[in-house]
Amino acid sequence: MHRVGSAGNTSNSSRPRKEKRLTYVLNYADDEKHCAGINCLALSKPASDGGDYLFTGSRDGTLKRWELNENAATCSATFESHVDWVNDAVLAGDNVLVSCSSDATLKAWNCLSEGTCIRTLRQHSDYVTCLATAKKNSNVVASAGLGGEVFIWDLEAALAPISKSNDPTEDDCSNGVTSGANPLPVGTLRTIGSSSSISAHLNQSSGYAPTAAKGHKESVYALAMNDTGTLLVSGGTEKVVRVWDPRSGLKTMKLKGHTDNIRALIMDPTGRYCLSGSSDSMIRLWDIGQQRCVHSYAVHTDSVWALASTPSFSHVYSGGRDMSLYLTDLSTRESLLLCTEEHPILQMALQDDNIWIATTDSSVHRWPAEGRNPQKALQRGASFLAGNLSFSRARVSLEGSTLVPVFKEPEFTIPGTPGIVQHEILNNRRHVLTKDSVGSVKLWEITRGIVVEDYGKVPFDEKKEELFEMVSIPAWFSVDTRLGSLSVHLDTPQCFSAEMYSADLNISGKPEDDKVNLARETLKGLLTHWLTKRRQRHGSQASSTNGDVLSGKDFSAKSLAHSRIEVDGNAENDSMVYPPFEFSTVSPPSIITEGSQGGPWRKKITDLDGTEDEKDIPWWCIDCVVNCRLPPRENIKCSFYLHPCEGSTVQILTQGKLSAPRILRIHKVSLLDAAKHIWVVNYVIEKMVLDKPMDNISSEGTFGGPLQHSAIGDGSGLKPIPKFKPLIEILCNNQVLPPDMSLATVRAYIWKKPEDLVLNYRVVQPK
Repeated sequence: MHRVGSAGNTSNSSRPRKEKRLTYVLNYADDEKHCAGINCLALSKPASDGGDYLFTGSRDGTLKRWELNENAATCSATFESHVDWVNDAVLAGDNVLVSCSSDATLKAWNCLSEGTCIRTLRQHSDYVTCLATAKKNSNVVASAGLGGEVFIWDLEAALAPISKSNDPTEDDCSNGVTSGANPLPVGTLRTIGSSSSISAHLNQSSGYAPTAAKGHKESVYALAMNDTGTLLVSGGTEKVVRVWDPRSGLKTMKLKGHTDNIRALIMDPTGRYCLSGSSDSMIRLWDIGQQRCVHSYAVHTDSVWALASTPSFSHVYSGGRDMSLYLTDLSTRESLLLCTEEHPILQMALQDDNIWIATTDSSVHRWPAEGRNPQKALQRGASFLAGNLSFSRARVSLEGSTLVPVFKEPEFTIPGTPGIVQHEILNNRRHVLTKDSVGSVKLWEITRGIVVEDYGKVPFDEKKEELFEMVSIPAWFSVDTRLGSLSVHLDTPQCFSAEMYSADLNISGKPEDDKVNLARETLKGLLTHWLTKRRQRHGSQASSTNGDVLSGKDFSAKSLAHSRIEVDGNAENDSMVYPPFEFSTVSPPSIITEGSQGGPWRKKITDLDGTEDEKDIPWWCIDCVVNCRLPPRENIKCSFYLHPCEGSTVQILTQGKLSAPRILRIHKVSLLDAAKHIWVVNYVIEKMVLDKPMDNISSEGTFGGPLQHSAIGDGSGLKPIPKFKPLIEILCNNQVLPPDMSLATVRAYIWKKPEDLVLNYRVVQPK
């Protein structure tokens, strides 16, 4: 998991404090589709006479609600707040959806809303992998994860309004960040009953704390609960099924039999029987009362990751790493291969006579399943008797037989967008080349968040070589594709190390030699909607007594006077977003970050409402966008020596080391243009030619005195320059340098040494 932010430095640590990170996720044009594997499914029937709702939770970090009709599925809401994979989701009552994530949180949503997060629950120390709830007692939800923790939550207490104390376990998050959201009426949740001891854990001073079921020493991957919420089972890497009383959190028994990780669990409505699926490829049926395994079923050739049963618990549907969906009669042991997917099966949801299947792909398929009459499916033939040994030992019983699936194609598909599986940051540090799961290669411009070229299915490495540029720009951002799309990470102060001239960015109306900081302009583009809303809330004439600048004119010299580094450009128009940094409002990127309180959050940039402040957004981002300030930066200069070529009769200009901006170019321009362009060549010309007596100047030009100049790269102090233009070449390692090459590029690709750069110059005689 990519960590979105870093906690502050503790008082006992001598390491410098690491500032919070800002990440932005580039969304696809078709944002109604998932772009990564689907980890979980949940079905509900609305109170109205409309079709069912299908909720999908994805590795892209979002959940979606689909309105299902006969052969149609419409995305009616996207639930976006988690900052990492969504691993599981359950419905609690009529209106509440609870999800868990690799970001170590649970989130409660109003499932009938447009995506409102009611509350974020923070109790786990690691990825939260699974959830369970009781159908007849939806007030109880259990959660577990890689930290070995199992918690039982009383939703009525957990979702009750909380005081604005600094409770680290609970956040209101109607907008994805800490805010004053009103939870759903508690009447929408069924109470657990008078025998429950969970409500006793509500502490007025510290907030609600769930019941902890202690006993697991290793990771937990699966949970299940009976309908009334009186029994809870869990399983994981310890290879045993643990049984708990969720009302007290006490362990009641331990069931042994599997030889590898337990990955899936389901219970019958009464709580008498439990089915488990394991990485040992076996399915086991447990009698809880007798505390023993009564049947084992060897139907899969690899790990079993998903189980679903018929309402009567007479048949089980199973899927997993072998990409096969089997139907098995628990009594007769008769099994049937219903279908095969193209990707490993992660979860299933039975809907009448159909079954929805989620896989590591971004699409969801609906297959025929005969859920109301599974015997009808078994009578189609091609069934076999499930063995009771592990498949490696039971292979003999199937030797010579090839199983043919009953169904070849799914009845219906909710398509997803192919996720990105490979990427390469190009040398210009503005473009990223990507390849998705179907082999399509695209070129993204990360400062605008759009695809600028779609190359189709071409060899990735060949396209990468074709797009290579000999240019050196500091690595001001990093990228990962864990969420199926590009996540661009900005860390201070490293992100402010890259600059380009405005001429290279084709910014009209801005002096060509103005230096543009790529991270600063990107932040302005990302937060322009937030800044506009902020100004509207505070008023265009609001004072900036707290250091907040709220209008264009407020980016004043007074603000810059306290700046650690004054940014180039006209401060009067400094809030302007230039075209190379304008992000789409049709498919806007999402921000993932955290401030001083509340933990990480995720939200589209167009959904920011201006109320977010340093409690929600890192202070350095606000300081950059609002106060026009950048942190101290390193390595923005390049040191070099400038000597005449060997054997040259021209004078030695300087014996000392020179320093210039990394982006300074080796460019031959006329002396008339030197007032606008300050290049290495100008420096040489000024020293070699213009400091000489007037009678040494060619009669073609006139000269009124020596040229006064400031440091290299500073355009101030230049006086009118004569028309005389000697031809000067700059060399490095005996190689003539192209005129548009920067010092940083020369150092990286021509000099190639750790020592200070050495440049040579010579006068070229006109032909």
